[in-house]
Amino acid sequence: MRTRTRLLAPLLLSTACASTPAAPPSEPLAVTATRAPLPERPFGTLREQAQRQQAWLNERMEKALPQLMRQYGIELWVVPMREYNEDPVFTALSAPTTFAARRRTIYVFHDRGPEEGVERLALGGGSQGGVFVPRRAQRQVDGGGVSREAELWGPEQWQVLKQVLEERDPQVIGINVSRTFAFADGLSHGEYEGMAEALGAGWVKRLKPVEGLAVDLIAWRTPDEVRFYEDLTKLAWSIIERAFSSEVITPGVTRTKDVEWWMRQRLADLGLHTWFQPSVDVQRRGVTEEQLGEDPVIQRGDVLHCDYGITALRLNTDTQHMGYVLREGETDVPEGLKAALEVSNRLQDIVFEELRPGRTGNETLRASRERMKAEGIDGTVYSHAIGLHGHGAGPLVGLWDRQEGVPGNGDHKVMANQWYSIELQATSPVPEWNGQRVRSAQEEDVTIDAEGRVHWAWKRQTAFHLVR
Repeated sequence: MRTRTRLLAPLLLSTACASTPAAPPSEPLAVTATRAPLPERPFGTLREQAQRQQAWLNERMEKALPQLMRQYGIELWVVPMREYNEDPVFTALSAPTTFAARRRTIYVFHDRGPEEGVERLALGGGSQGGVFVPRRAQRQVDGGGVSREAELWGPEQWQVLKQVLEERDPQVIGINVSRTFAFADGLSHGEYEGMAEALGAGWVKRLKPVEGLAVDLIAWRTPDEVRFYEDLTKLAWSIIERAFSSEVITPGVTRTKDVEWWMRQRLADLGLHTWFQPSVDVQRRGVTEEQLGEDPVIQRGDVLHCDYGITALRLNTDTQHMGYVLREGETDVPEGLKAALEVSNRLQDIVFEELRPGRTGNETLRASRERMKAEGIDGTVYSHAIGLHGHGAGPLVGLWDRQEGVPGNGDHKVMANQWYSIELQATSPVPEWNGQRVRSAQEEDVTIDAEGRVHWAWKRQTAFHLVR
């Protein structure tokens, strides 16, 4: 996913012509479906989805959490947050039926060793489907002198945390504080002050910011999530194929924003949503981006590009594809445009091969760009992790405007059981367009398995979508 400000690289034109006069905004498209309809509930009922998500959460807590706590040398990890100011790691710790932290929630993870495993406590909030053991308080709650179990509340929660620490005496207490990764910087200043004041200087000395633990726990994916992700990716492809077809686009009538809103509405009709507004843009022979304007009418001979993401079961896709609008009498894409797509496919091959666990994002970028330059490709690499967040937890493999590498965010290591969006572009001259340079921007999601092997989430685009 990239911003509108960099949709198209400046085109080097040998000729220039006036852009198509702006037409009045079109009415919502009435599309007659000619393809097989999508299922009403592509991923089952909400209840079925939640059952699947809960299994993912259980596996993450049982397998990934102990491994990562030991990898980063954290004996006890404390994650406090308040309702509507949740730590970014919250979605990796919470059940699918939980939408926000409860009042104040303090999650405590204590590694008791390989034999006993990681103890998981909730000082406030519920069990998240049995993942945590909640701590409760006994107090008078009905004004009648009857002592009943009640939720921990307010400053007393810090005192309970202190008691937990005194009982376990951890030497290293991990906290989510980071100046590099947003995913590892979830401890708010107010929560830190309250905790530090209650615990006292002795315990505060044992607090240790631990960036990698939160980042990698958010990034870690289960095998069943991989199976689901293939279906989610197929759905993204299906909607893009329809969007870049005569079902949705009438050349000379349809505007790019008509297609964008159709793509978003299609998700709403399926009971799904997205993590960013879809975008559709155009490259046209002899016309600059500035001449096309913000919402051009799509014409025959246009090269189309979209950026599209789907969110389902808290997981996200990110896909960029290319399309072409056939001219009258054409039956296929011009060879020069096919060659441009082949160049961006080749750059995908390179990044795919260089992305591997144990290597940092900056190392992956450097190796990919060296091979790219050696093969004479004029390209840019700006790939990112994906999963519970669209721009997900993990090392950056370049930014579109930081091709020298990204200090900090690019220095983290790629790991097994992680997903990536291989996002890039290659710019090539097209003979049929009098040498005008066309930008082929592609993005496909990949999964990395437990053995470190990289796989396309489903497949990658090797031919233009056609509007006939």
